[in-house]
Formats: sequence, C-alpha cells, structure tokens
Amino acid sequence: MDWRSAAVLLAVMTVSAYGEAFPGAEWAYVEPSEAGLDEAKLAEAREYALTGNGSGLITRHGEAVMHWGDLEQRYDLKSTTKSIGVTALGVAIGDGAVSLDDPASEHHPAFGVPPEDNAETGWLSEITLWHLATHTAGFEKPGGYEPIVSAPGTEWRYSDGGPNWLAECLTLVYERDVEELLFERVFTPLGITRDDLRWRNNAYRPHEIDGLLRREFGSGVHANVKAMARIGLLYLRGGQWDGNVILPETFVQAAVAQPDLRGLPVHEPEDYGAAAEHYGLLWWNNSDGALAGVPRDAYWSWGLHESLILVIPSLDIVVARAGGSWPREAGGDHYDVLAPFFTPIAEAAGWSPPEP
Repeated sequence: MDWRSAAVLLAVMTVSAYGEAFPGAEWAYVEPSEAGLDEAKLAEAREYALTGNGSGLITRHGEAVMHWGDLEQRYDLKSTTKSIGVTALGVAIGDGAVSLDDPASEHHPAFGVPPEDNAETGWLSEITLWHLATHTAGFEKPGGYEPIVSAPGTEWRYSDGGPNWLAECLTLVYERDVEELLFERVFTPLGITRDDLRWRNNAYRPHEIDGLLRREFGSGVHANVKAMARIGLLYLRGGQWDGNVILPETFVQAAVAQPDLRGLPVHEPEDYGAAAEHYGLLWWNNSDGALAGVPRDAYWSWGLHESLILVIPSLDIVVARAGGSWPREAGGDHYDVLAPFFTPIAEAAGWSPPEP
C-alpha cells in the first residue's frame, strides 16, 4: 500500500468531525464542564505535567479549557521542531513543488555530502523526501554532516541529520528561509507572531546555504504553548484554518501515520521501542495502540524534556505542554512516560479502551 492509499484509509481517524471553532487573537476560554470534560481528570494530567514544571494548555472544540504556567514563555522545543518543520513539506506538496517520492538529490545538488564517503555508498540517489521525513534515510543521529550507515528504507533510525537535509531541500526549492516561508504561509494566518515563536540559527551547519538562512528541522524552534496549540489545531482540522486551506488534507493524513514503516527493524529499540509501528512524517502516533489508555487516532510531536503537541481527533482535543522532563523508570517502554499525562485527558472526555 502506498502512502496515498494509506492516507485515504486513515482519513476518518485524522480529521475532527466536530465544529469548526478557531481562536482569534487570543484563545477563548470555557469551563471544562461546558466542553464535556471532567475537570478532576484534567487536573490529574496537569499535576503530572507539573512534576516537570513548565506550561500547558488544554483545548477542546477549538476553545481553551485548562492552562498552567506562563503561557507567554517561549521554550526550547527540541525535537518538536521536527513536527513543526515538516509543515513546510506540506506547503510544498500543496504547491506542487515536491512530492514525497522525489529523490532528495533532485532538489539539492550537494545532497548527502559532506562527508565525502556518503557518495561512495551508492545510496544517495535512492533517498527520497519520504525517507528523510520518516527516519528511514540511514543517517546517523546528530544534526551535522553525518555518515549514512544503512541503506534507505531498511531500518527506522532516529536522526536529526535526515530532517536537517529535508530542511535544506525545501530551502532550495523555495529559494528562501523556511522560517520566513512558514510565517507567511502558516504561522501568521494561524495568529502566531514572532513573540510567540522564534527559530534559532543553525547550530550544526553553516548559517547560510546559497546566501539563504539554513534552518534545521532536528531542533531549533522556541515557542510558547499558545502557538504550539494553534499548530495542533491546524492538523486537527485537516490543514484548514477558518475556511482557508493551509495544508493539503492528504498531507495531514499521511503525516500522522505511515503503515509502510511497520515491520522495519528499529535502531536502538531500548530507547525507541517499536517506533516503526507508530510513526508518521516526523510525528509520533498511537495507531498500533501502544498507549492503551488513549484512542488510536491520537498523534503528537515530542521533544526532549517532553515538549508535546498532542492531538486526539476523535475527542476534538489539542494539548500543548513544554517545560522540564518527567521521571522515567529504567527499562520501561519509551511511551511509559506519556501515559500518566495522556490517559487522564482521554478519560476526561469519557473515553475508555474498547473491550478486547
């Protein structure tokens, strides 16, 4: 099954069937009970979140129902940048400028080099934008110029280097800074300002490519939870915002789950578990039910120290959280740290796991 067919099958799981409320300059607030939510359960999730301090915002039906911490504070979102950055790929697909099946070298004449040894593998011409967006291109973890250590499409290997090559491809496609592109096409239409979100200069590679600012997708965005929640709502609404199409719905559907990844071996499974079973285009998901207390249509960004944009389409819920790390138990599954936060939020909406 190719990604387009999978997208059609996942449509019912992806886009909210609820109303089309959107925030204005500020989020509208309602009591949890008005949104059909159990306040005590939401408070349980909030208290767990606060074990790492930070800020959070819970929304339902496009309205805020609970928050904590400083909503204006920008946090270093680490790998949540991946899920924000891949939005530029959605813009490019919508414009017809690229497709997921495109070889990356078609859009970047120096793709994969340095290091020079990468050219000797014979793999560079086989790497597509899909590989770069699914951690299957074979690049090692760091975000600089990293060696390719496995053939594209043969294993799931978490990497900053692959997404950073994707960022460069899109920079060259548009011949402009991707931060500027996203502010024009996505952030500003969503009501996100530069006070809400900033993107640092590239920390791993030269700051410019062909005279253009070279951003990274592996990390680098600093944002507040209000901006994070708006991005989550854009995805929840299938890429449209208050009547305007920002992203193709088919891209959103493809981003939140990738069945073609299933069955791939995972590099460092002790850290990433069965990641290939629940990953999309730089978004994590619950499509395999690995988190038993959360609907299978849930998906989320996830950065170091638990920066999270959680979207649960079937419950019409978006949650943003950033701050410090939550405690982990040695030897636990990589999703275990999320369950005490995600589960009570789902339960607040009256959801419970189906009978086996």
